[in-house]
Amino acid sequence: MTAREILLNSMKHIGNPENIVPYTIGFDSFELEEKVNQYYGESWHKRIRQFIHSPMGVNTTREVPIEGKANYARDVFGSIWYTGKLPWHLETPVLPEPSFKNYTFPTIDDFVAPLEEVNLKKYAREQNEQRPDLFRVINMGWGIFEQTWRIRGFEETMCDIAAEEEFYGELVDRIADLYVQMVEYCADVEADAFLFGDDWGSQQGILMGPGKWRKFIKPAWKRVYDKVHGQGKYAISHSCGNIHEIYPDLIEIGLDMHESAQPEPPGMNPFELKKQFGDKIGFWGTLGSQSVIPFWKPDEIKEHIRKLKKEMNVNGGYILAPAKPFQPETPVENAVAVIDALGES
Repeated sequence: MTAREILLNSMKHIGNPENIVPYTIGFDSFELEEKVNQYYGESWHKRIRQFIHSPMGVNTTREVPIEGKANYARDVFGSIWYTGKLPWHLETPVLPEPSFKNYTFPTIDDFVAPLEEVNLKKYAREQNEQRPDLFRVINMGWGIFEQTWRIRGFEETMCDIAAEEEFYGELVDRIADLYVQMVEYCADVEADAFLFGDDWGSQQGILMGPGKWRKFIKPAWKRVYDKVHGQGKYAISHSCGNIHEIYPDLIEIGLDMHESAQPEPPGMNPFELKKQFGDKIGFWGTLGSQSVIPFWKPDEIKEHIRKLKKEMNVNGGYILAPAKPFQPETPVENAVAVIDALGES
């Protein structure tokens, strides 16, 4: 079976007759990646199978360097970011007050016009044509909740949610309008799924609380997921942290797969999640980047990955991956253990 056929079956929760477990892997450290290549004496890519091709659909942040001000950039909404080192820092939110007075909200053209200049959709289509055997995921970057705090600042956003509900509701609606249009813009890009990012969870639970999430964020994403499904594509969303409490809501609004699925927070044990929700929503991730990968012994890591393969892939609905790409402090031997275990038949 091709990788695409395996993933399509997995998204349909029917598994595949060969019981192949799809997986992905990545690095957040060039130095670590080079050390792993040196260990193998060749590129680590040759040790594993590729399952997914992920071109960017719309650049949902689009920071432009500020002329004459090194290491600073302005995003499409107008907020200023310090870009001198990772992670980038939000220096000046564009809206210092919970008001749209004298502010011109960006339009879909502000996001897609630069893409037309580089013909990103043509590039995506060409890449898809070159690898029709891969599952094709349109990567949409940052999400609706994240955009609200890019515009207002994180602390101010949390205050808005509590004390400026009318303003915050309008802000979310305006951003959701843009995301619906972004999905429409990508309608003619042949793909199997959209991947959105939106960190709703901390280690303890939903950042704004499940009640506020249901009031503001849930209906916004339902609009977007409905538009995705209208194109015959699957909806995949990333969120870090503990989002156990809203899985029934995500299932209700049509999310097909949760990416990251960190296993460390309370309520996020992957084996329990599979039992509770695995017939209705898929999980992409589940391999602990805060626990298993950096701290376990290589043999323990391999055994744990074998257990994930055996138990999480029942009837599909699963992509095995580190919850986060390999971090810089990951021991080389542990990264190698993950790669070797993923590459096992």
